[in-house]
Amino acid sequence: MHAAVHAAPATRLLLSGNEAVARAAWEAGVRVAAAYPGTPSTEILECLAAYPDLHAQWSTNEKVALEVAIGASLAGSRALAAMKHVGVNVASDALMTQTLLGARGGLVLAVADDVGMSSSQNEQDSRFWGRFAHLPVLEPADAEEAYAYTREAFALSERFETPVILRLTTRVCHVKGLVTVGAREAVPARGFERDPARYVMVPAHARRRLPIMLEREARLAEHAEASPLNRLEDGADRRVGFVVSGPAYLAVREAFPEAPVLKLGLSHPLPVGLARRLAEKAERVVVVEETEPLVEQELRAAGLEVTGKAVLPRMGELSADVVGRAVRAWLGEPVEEHARPAPVIFPRPPTMCPACPHLGVFFTLSRLRNVIISGDIGCYTLGAGHPWNALDTTICMGASLSVALGLDKGRGEQDRGRHVVAVIGDSTFLHMGMQGLLDIVYNRGDVTVLILDNRAVGMTGGQDHPGTGRDARGEEAPRVDFAALVRALGVPAERVHEVDPYELPTLFRTLRAEIKRGGPSVIITNRPCVLIDAYRPTPPLRVDEARCTGCGNCLDVGCPAILVTRRERAVKPSGKEVELAFVRIESLACTGCNLCVGTCAPDAIVPMEGRA
Repeated sequence: MHAAVHAAPATRLLLSGNEAVARAAWEAGVRVAAAYPGTPSTEILECLAAYPDLHAQWSTNEKVALEVAIGASLAGSRALAAMKHVGVNVASDALMTQTLLGARGGLVLAVADDVGMSSSQNEQDSRFWGRFAHLPVLEPADAEEAYAYTREAFALSERFETPVILRLTTRVCHVKGLVTVGAREAVPARGFERDPARYVMVPAHARRRLPIMLEREARLAEHAEASPLNRLEDGADRRVGFVVSGPAYLAVREAFPEAPVLKLGLSHPLPVGLARRLAEKAERVVVVEETEPLVEQELRAAGLEVTGKAVLPRMGELSADVVGRAVRAWLGEPVEEHARPAPVIFPRPPTMCPACPHLGVFFTLSRLRNVIISGDIGCYTLGAGHPWNALDTTICMGASLSVALGLDKGRGEQDRGRHVVAVIGDSTFLHMGMQGLLDIVYNRGDVTVLILDNRAVGMTGGQDHPGTGRDARGEEAPRVDFAALVRALGVPAERVHEVDPYELPTLFRTLRAEIKRGGPSVIITNRPCVLIDAYRPTPPLRVDEARCTGCGNCLDVGCPAILVTRRERAVKPSGKEVELAFVRIESLACTGCNLCVGTCAPDAIVPMEGRA
């Protein structure tokens, strides 16, 4: 993963876009980098943490990460903050003021948009933040440009004293390309210069910064017209000219190799003059952009006759096939049907890992009656699926607790007998959940909170956080005591419990007792994620076929290591017809957690002989 760390200058490497951003940031002399993990941006900080001569850290959330980078910039050092698109919503409070202060040391915000929502709760176009905050937006199309644009972003930031948004997409972040790397610049910290009129944003100071910000944006607009990041490419096929940004450029070039193109690398402020020159070269102009029609609307507002989303999809990635078929159909040209339809892939819904400590939690929650369960963002969002069906809401990071309080305070007569439970992971609790718990305590909410402490940001690959005892480099760090923390937030000590999620009877009794008592309470589960080094597997299990009755209770745990071998119909003594499911356990996946053992009445699940 970190092949670029020790690569000598002029070495040609196969890098992902995220690795290229990290290498370029290091070469640009970055001294501080901060991030919160989130697909597809996670690897930027993971790679930067491998460089020994800069400070790289996981922060508790994206706002904190950006604020750390802002502080470093104010100290005159180059700094980078990285996050996925929804993280900018969290960081926006700091961002919207920093646009007034500007940057001192180069300040770059690398934002990765999950176009197509492979692992996100929504699809956003982060280019809006450039318009909203009056900041330049750079859009690389591949890994090589991700490297070059990152270097350019720091230069641009210091030249115009502005934060710069580097907008990436999943395809740029994760697809690899050849990159020729350079050497690290010596960029010493310039030191903090006291300037309250610039750095203390009371209203009087902020009002004086507004004209400076707008004047900066005007200069950036002039720069965009001449920047080599924006280029006009001539072409012999002048039926259509394309204005295109980001990785969609590659799709256009493949579908229409002879068409004139305005490629936008610096897409905000928009180089309208270049777009006018393109319009003079082509009969018609199509704007190709993922996902929102920002450029299209700006060009129309400037008086240019263009089309875009009337022809092209407004959601998801734009491939050469999608662009080519859509534009040719719009031109009235024949579009051939696909000779062979895309193969139907056997659907495999996402699920939790074998022995995941969350399995026991959702197995238990699925057996409670008269509960409303408020969920959060993380692996445990999968608890909404089969076989548990144990989540009723999921909104955004940290929302489970606040939403649970709202469900409690807003309940009508029809919900009087129902208990409210909130489920949240350890990292998410530190990210944005603590305030929600404080709000529950302060407002005397009747909510039982489950903090699923698996000592990792599991959903994004097991990164560390202040609850793991390790930092971004994997070195020992102070570890949060979750029980002490929730007591400090006001939860009565006798209402705070730590429970082994593999001990199903204890978990069930504790949960049922707490929701019946009323008032705020917290149950902390304490088993590590099965994918991190802290997890200790035990000998795998097997099914004794002679004892298995086919009841299928073990399937309700939801462990992917349990496989159905055959199904049969049977009639009970009561006359009721039932379906039996006989199973086996995949020993290579089983870690011997014993969750399924607790559900097996005939004791048919036993340790595998001879396996350590």
